[in-house]
Amino acid sequence: MKSRGISQKTIDKAYKGKNYYHVAPKVVQQDKKQAEFVMTTCTYVNRLVTKERVETARKKYKEWQKKYKKIEQKYNVPFNYIIAFWGVETNFGQNKGKFHLIDSLTNLSYKNRRAKFFKNELFNVLKIMDKTNLNEEKMLGSWAGAMGHFQFMPSTYNNYAVDYDGDHVPDIWDSLPDAIASAENYLTKLGWKKNEGWGVRVQLPWNFDFAEAGRQTTKTIAEWKDKGVKTFNGNNLPFDNEIKASVILPDGRKGPAFVVLSNFKRVMIWNRSDNYAVAVVTLADYIAHPDRRWTPMTAHEQYTMNSDEIQLIQKFYNQQHRHQIKADGKLGPETRKAVKVLQKKAKLPEDGYPDYRLLNKIKNYNRQIGFSAPLPTKKQKKK
Repeated sequence: MKSRGISQKTIDKAYKGKNYYHVAPKVVQQDKKQAEFVMTTCTYVNRLVTKERVETARKKYKEWQKKYKKIEQKYNVPFNYIIAFWGVETNFGQNKGKFHLIDSLTNLSYKNRRAKFFKNELFNVLKIMDKTNLNEEKMLGSWAGAMGHFQFMPSTYNNYAVDYDGDHVPDIWDSLPDAIASAENYLTKLGWKKNEGWGVRVQLPWNFDFAEAGRQTTKTIAEWKDKGVKTFNGNNLPFDNEIKASVILPDGRKGPAFVVLSNFKRVMIWNRSDNYAVAVVTLADYIAHPDRRWTPMTAHEQYTMNSDEIQLIQKFYNQQHRHQIKADGKLGPETRKAVKVLQKKAKLPEDGYPDYRLLNKIKNYNRQIGFSAPLPTKKQKKK
């Protein structure tokens, strides 16, 4: 760390001569079970966007919107989204995390699937201490190193945190003005479009080509309209025809479908999970429409893959293709792309969501004939 510009004084203050590495730390166990990747969208959203949280979010918005109007006007991110992030991330500041960041990130820097990432975040925590003279007791957060009201990663803090209250230290832990201004600044720098919205839940026509679903495919709203895509209530898409958008299916063709605009993708830079982003924008919509009655998100029941089954599919894909993906049992963006490739070969709907049909085809795969079903043998005539 000294070679990267961290002073010996900060290193001594952070570690105090202790060795924070443990063989089986709790933080490493947490890293193996991230909820965004193991729950369906409806389950995840209904867990975070509860009736009680919607009511609290509306109260917080009404209470704070006038007070922080100048921050909203300066950065141009609608305040309902800021309240939504605040509610999803820390339940409005109640759950900012009690893990010691030096301890957590040092542990995650060793023998971890994302060791390089966590080493960089550890460096950034030390950089914060070096730059602001905050002591290590202040450095508390989540098991993964996220900090403060809005759960900034240390590198995000160093790039986007704002000192709004004028005390010369961007305090995202205990200063709500600093935290709100920092969240607004972050979203603005990511490219938030003030008057565009995020998207809408939709219904797809019976003949929709699922190969066109996914954030990597963008079309104009006019083009999606021509393909028969409508809102969930059966109305025309409520956006300008020239706006670019994507159709996403977080749980495949049997789950909820959404048309998403560029702001949705900005939310996903904050946290690279479709489920997380859907939860944030759903809560933001409830805040923006105080008369809308809360209802749980529902969809058709479907077969949900467990991590072992996803890993089996990942390993199968790696056996078949030169481009390798991580066989980590998580349904991330790279795995979804791989699933689409396998679905195309197996002549299944290409929605990027693995189901029991794909799993059965993989388990019965024959190298000689591929995914094709073997021809039935001719019935022998009785003599």
